[in-house]
Amino acid sequence: MNRYHSLNISDRALQIYLPPSYPTSDRRYPVAYVQDEGEAFTSCINYLDHLCTTGQLTEVILVGIPSHERNSEYTPWPAASLAAGKPPFEGRGRQYIDELADVIKPAIDRKYRTMPEPAHTGIIGGSLGALIAMFAGYWRPETFGRLGLLSTSFWYEGVLEFLRDQPVLSPNQRIYMSVGDCEGIYKSNRQRHMVENTLEAHAIWLEKGFPVQQLQFEKIAGGTHDLFFMAQQFPCALRWLFEEKKESDYSRNQADELVPFRRMTSGFEIPNTHHFSLRAKRSGREYRIFLSIPQEQSPKNGYPVLYVLDGNAVFGSMAEAMCLQGRKPHGIEPQVIVGIGYDAEVPIVTDERFYDYTEAAKTSELPERPDGSAWPKTGGIEDFIAFIEEDLKPAVEAVCPIDRRRQGLFGHSLGGYFALYMLFTRPEAFHSYIAASPSIWWKEHSLHKRWAAFEQRLQKGEIDAKLLIAIGAEEKPNMVADAEELYRWMVPCQTENFQASFRKLEREGHVSVLHPLISEAMRFLRG
Repeated sequence: MNRYHSLNISDRALQIYLPPSYPTSDRRYPVAYVQDEGEAFTSCINYLDHLCTTGQLTEVILVGIPSHERNSEYTPWPAASLAAGKPPFEGRGRQYIDELADVIKPAIDRKYRTMPEPAHTGIIGGSLGALIAMFAGYWRPETFGRLGLLSTSFWYEGVLEFLRDQPVLSPNQRIYMSVGDCEGIYKSNRQRHMVENTLEAHAIWLEKGFPVQQLQFEKIAGGTHDLFFMAQQFPCALRWLFEEKKESDYSRNQADELVPFRRMTSGFEIPNTHHFSLRAKRSGREYRIFLSIPQEQSPKNGYPVLYVLDGNAVFGSMAEAMCLQGRKPHGIEPQVIVGIGYDAEVPIVTDERFYDYTEAAKTSELPERPDGSAWPKTGGIEDFIAFIEEDLKPAVEAVCPIDRRRQGLFGHSLGGYFALYMLFTRPEAFHSYIAASPSIWWKEHSLHKRWAAFEQRLQKGEIDAKLLIAIGAEEKPNMVADAEELYRWMVPCQTENFQASFRKLEREGHVSVLHPLISEAMRFLRG
């Protein structure tokens, strides 16, 4: 049986790929509808065969759909052309998606052994083809539950405004999105904003509450805007959209890599603590993860968990405090402590944390450093957030049961800035936020620019979280003033679902404030 078919439906010559086991099986298969005649899969068909045959990829029926006029059918509304002398975009995408959902898909479901439900039906495209695939998720969520967005044309006029104004996509949908970091860099028109607009779209969805576990985003170093790059990402999209996660296998492999955490000075070991290395899929950066797991059996819904930045400096003290204070019958409820650190034997790994915890800042936006030296590289905050949400949390949950409703984040100094940035942009990621001595001054108080949007969400009752701001009374006056000012802004915005607390610790400076806060942080997570 030929597994590569041509089929005419609705005046379109479709290209159909049937997976390797289709001729010899009576099972049903998921389906992915692929724009631009399916060139993203026809250009790598032998590789897909290999992945399916060796069990590395879920078998999926692929349907390549040609367009009559892609600038018309792949655009959501009319828009001006990108260059003089070029025709404008006609914006007939809704008619195309309705034809796909109401005519082409039913015909495919009748002819082939498909799994017709939206959870098993994907739509994938590249460039404008990805743009219209995204709109299919908004317009026809009852049909398309899996969206593959390869190098999406988020530069299209009005798209980001649409994403901001519309309710978020269904949490039952799953999205894969990718972009190369070289896309658009040689353009002088709106396409030059390819990367930054893709990052913005990703941030909008997360800020609106789309589940992080349903959204996979890849920013590929050296990736360009062409079929070669998109075809490379196509198997990744299929894997993410259609494969079931095998958490039991992951858990076993992850547990094998756990190493007892020891004090480097004498070999002293803190009970029930471990460390392992974890590489970020998006950025490629490697982290040393410290883990303290209670001896007690987990509650029915899993353990509460506190994620701690600057793990090299803070984890040991935090884990020892938990070990002592978590004793029954009167101790603090046992919690998992996760320290996020680096492969270094110093407590503060300066260059790494400056990059991970900050928005990019120009030298002109920062004060002079006390020693007159240059500022380290900055601007990795979004990649670091992606590491926590996409890599670290699943790794921790694979090792021990976690109550996702009781997750906390503890950050000090720049880590405190990071905690506030996370609260302002991803409040659903954690329930408890502790910002110790936060560097609110960073980038000319850039957090202040995010306050208005966050305040509106507070007033609408959209934020379910609590915040503790803490500062040492002996810290620099501007640090104390910034912390007090931010707390004053929050006081009138408190609701039943959002509470803010403030602690000024007498006789404590910027470093010494950490240890008095440890017990309070653990109680704050519990409360």
